[in-house]
Amino acid sequence: MDNKKILVLGGSGFIGSNFINYIVINKGISVLNIDKLTYAGSNESLLHLVDNSNYKFVRGDICDVALIPEILSSYKPDCVVNFAAESHVDRSISNHSDFINTNIVGVYNLLESSLNYFKNLPSNKKSNFKFLQISTDEVYGSLKLGDDSFTELDKYDPSSPYSASKAASDHLVKAWSKTYDLPILLTNCSNNYGPYQFPEKLIPLIIINCLREKELPVYGNGKNIRDWIHVVDHCTAILKIIDNGLIGESYNVGSEFELTNLDIINKICKNMDTKKPRKNGLLYKDLITFVEDRPGHDFDIL
Repeated sequence: MDNKKILVLGGSGFIGSNFINYIVINKGISVLNIDKLTYAGSNESLLHLVDNSNYKFVRGDICDVALIPEILSSYKPDCVVNFAAESHVDRSISNHSDFINTNIVGVYNLLESSLNYFKNLPSNKKSNFKFLQISTDEVYGSLKLGDDSFTELDKYDPSSPYSASKAASDHLVKAWSKTYDLPILLTNCSNNYGPYQFPEKLIPLIIINCLREKELPVYGNGKNIRDWIHVVDHCTAILKIIDNGLIGESYNVGSEFELTNLDIINKICKNMDTKKPRKNGLLYKDLITFVEDRPGHDFDIL
C-alpha cells in the first residue's frame, strides 16, 4: 500500500485510531479519517498527526448519504476501510436501535457509495481498489469447552443485538461482492486490548476500578473464555490482508491466547498488587464481585 490513499471510517475509535497511527507513522500511508465522534470516539489519540501531511480528518456519519459519495469523489482513495460501528454488547441489549442504524444501514450506505465510486474509476485504478469491512468473531456465537477454534467456514450464530447487527453487515458486504463485483475483504477479529480503549471494555474497566478501589464486576462465574489480541498485532494483520488478501475472502484474526474473564481479572489484580499496592494492605482481588450474567453472553469465543 506504499504511496496509496486509504479512506478510514471510524478512525477515531479504539482500533481505528491505532490503525491510523500504525500506517501513517510506520508506513507513510496517506489517510482521510471520517468519524462521527460518538461517546467512544476521540481525536486525542491522533493529535500528534494534526500537522502530518499524510493525515486528514472530517467529522461525519457513515449513514450520511450525501457526505460519503462526496468524500469518495474528492479524496479518490485506493482503499476503503470501515471500522465504524457500535460495538458494546451491554449497550446493544439495552438500546439496540443505534446498532441497527450504524452497523447495518451505515454499512449499506458505504457499500452503495463505494460501488458507485468503483464503477466510475479508470481501469488502472479499478484493478487496485478494495473495500475492507472490519468485523468481529462474535458473529459465530459460542464454542463449547474443548471445541476447535472457529474457522472462516463456520456458520454464523450471533447471540446479541450487537453481534447480529455485525453479522448482517458481513452478509451485506459479501452480497455486494457476489452480486455487484465490488472488490471486498472481510476480517473477523477476537477481543482486542491496548492503548486508547474506551473504559467500558473489560481490561481498562478493571484497571480503572482497581485504581479507584471500586468493585470489580464479573459476569456469572467468570469462566467465559475469550481469545485476546493486542490491537497493534490486529492492525499489522489488517495491513497484510489489504496487501495480500484474496478479493471476496474473509479472514479470522486472533492470537490463540485464550483466557477466562476471571483469569484476566486476576492477572490485572496481581500486577496492580505489585505496581500500586492498596493503602489498606488488602489485595485487589478482594474487590472482585460476581454479578448476574448478561443475556445472550457467549461462553467461549475463538
